[in-house]
Parts: sequence; structure tokens; C-alpha cells
Amino acid sequence: MTIELKRDRSAAMAQHLTIRSHALLVDGSEAEGGADAGPSPHDLYDAALGACKALTVMWYARKKGIPVDDIHTVVERDDSAERAGVYRLAAKLKIQGDLTDAQLQELQAVAHKCPVHKLMTVVSTEITTHVERLS
Repeated sequence: MTIELKRDRSAAMAQHLTIRSHALLVDGSEAEGGADAGPSPHDLYDAALGACKALTVMWYARKKGIPVDDIHTVVERDDSAERAGVYRLAAKLKIQGDLTDAQLQELQAVAHKCPVHKLMTVVSTEITTHVERLS
């Protein structure tokens, strides 16, 4: 899969992000020199975790017949020690449905095992970057 970003020439930093048929504007905050016209890369990183947890729980609940009617996910960031190598994310999932305590605990265990959580904490990600002239 390819993700593409192209500069929005009407803004200092903003980028048009395209993923398959989906489009989004990405920008830095005003403090970073952007116009805050869209989520920042850190926002997208954090959102990926929350979205993965919610989608994983919904998928699992449907597969197992667990009655999840609604789910609301909040991710809070503490980047105060990021420069020292520690980036903290706290995810809270509020789930509505006729659930037993055991089912709620089961869904918590599933949320902890979402693929993006694993990518962020267990998997070693290798990144290559090549810079070339745009013609």
C-alpha cells in the first residue's frame, strides 16, 4: 500500500494526505509554524492507536456475539518526556451494551492486543528514507 502526501501551497506546512480513496489535510500546530488546518503527524499516530483498539474490539465482539451497542474511545497524550525517549498514550474505551463483567474484561484484553498497539510496543519498525529532486 502507498500513502501519498503533497504540499498545500496555500499554507506554510500543510500536506494533502491520500490513502486509497481517502483524503485528509495534515498540518502542524500554530506553535510548530503551521496553521493547525488539520491533525499533526503526532495526532495521526495517536489516533491510529485509538482507532485500532475500537475497530479490534468491534470486530471481536461481532465475531464472538458479544452485545456491543456503542463504543467511545479517548486517547490522551503525554509527550512531556518525548525528547528523553518516553512517549505516553493512555487509551480509554467506554463500551455500551448488555455486557457481563467477564465480557468487559475479555474486551479489555482484546483491546490491549490490537495490531497498532503491538506495532508501537513490540515490533521493531525499520524505516528507510530517500530524498530526491522534484521535477
